[in-house]
Amino acid sequence: MENKKELRNWLNAFELPHPLVIAGPCSAETESQVLNIAHQLKDTDATVLRAGIWKPRTRPGNFEGVGALGLKWLQKAKEETGMLTATEVANATHVRLALEHDVDVLWIGARSTVSPFIVQEIADALQGTDKIVLVKNPVNPDLPLWLGAIERLHSADIKKLGVIHRGFSTYEKTRYRNNPEWQIPIELQNRFPDLPLILDPSHIAGRRDIIFDLCQTALDLNYDGLMVETHFDPDNAWSDAKQQITPTRLVEIMDDLKIRKETDTEADYRNALNTLRTQIDVIDHQLIETLGKRMKVADKIGELKKAKNVAILQARRWNEILGKMILEGEQNQLSEEFVLRIFKAIHQESINHQEKIMSK
Repeated sequence: MENKKELRNWLNAFELPHPLVIAGPCSAETESQVLNIAHQLKDTDATVLRAGIWKPRTRPGNFEGVGALGLKWLQKAKEETGMLTATEVANATHVRLALEHDVDVLWIGARSTVSPFIVQEIADALQGTDKIVLVKNPVNPDLPLWLGAIERLHSADIKKLGVIHRGFSTYEKTRYRNNPEWQIPIELQNRFPDLPLILDPSHIAGRRDIIFDLCQTALDLNYDGLMVETHFDPDNAWSDAKQQITPTRLVEIMDDLKIRKETDTEADYRNALNTLRTQIDVIDHQLIETLGKRMKVADKIGELKKAKNVAILQARRWNEILGKMILEGEQNQLSEEFVLRIFKAIHQESINHQEKIMSK
């Protein structure tokens, strides 16, 4: 897919003084619920009303959406408030029904993005549409798979494209429902800086108390918009209750967010510098998390050595590690001196951890 300025045309057409905001409930539950939320959002920064009509759930037995009936509720909300509407589509039938009800924004969910077969089916059904189509990242951290979905849609002559970063599944427990893995959307931005990028903090967070922080990080990284799950009674929502916020809280978040404005050359420099510094901050955070995981493994090695009465320092193993890391460092344009300093410090910390275990 070529890197074309035209990719941003649909977003620029809104002429918004702030990032695009897509808001609304995780699921359309009842007509009154959809209309209530829409009317609470119409005078906020939200431009698009979102609601899940078909809800693919991880396990059966959970609420899986009201189905096509909910599209009529979205249509009525659009008529009453003037907001654009958005929903997820996962097959050609969903696409046909959404288009029949004049849904303005269609997004492809993470579970669908993982399958080229599903994406191609949706692309064929949307061939040449003038609707906005957004693609969520796949469940697993796989940038080529994400880009492949965009390329399939672009090949179907769909011009109004964008992506949604909703985080990635991980077996390990973290503070997030879905780990953001910021380096992946950052790499996507580097490759296609004109492809609109929207954050879904609700699915990354899995809880409402850290949504603001995620939104601020996204804006610092120059994201183009936010998709925030919003419900007038979040605690009693039929799906994903913990991650939804009220329209009032959405307004507070938007008021508190620091949004950079490009006004002159000096501002452009500061914005670019701030974006790069935020990328550094994200990577540094990942480094600390990775080092913490490494030390936990070192602790387990210390426990095993203690049980077998084995010495902490294993010189041959240490020399093997250094040799491998020096070679990998060279491949990543890191000097031998730097790699030695870093890994000697890591090794010493590992020894310190194991000595504490041995001395117990």
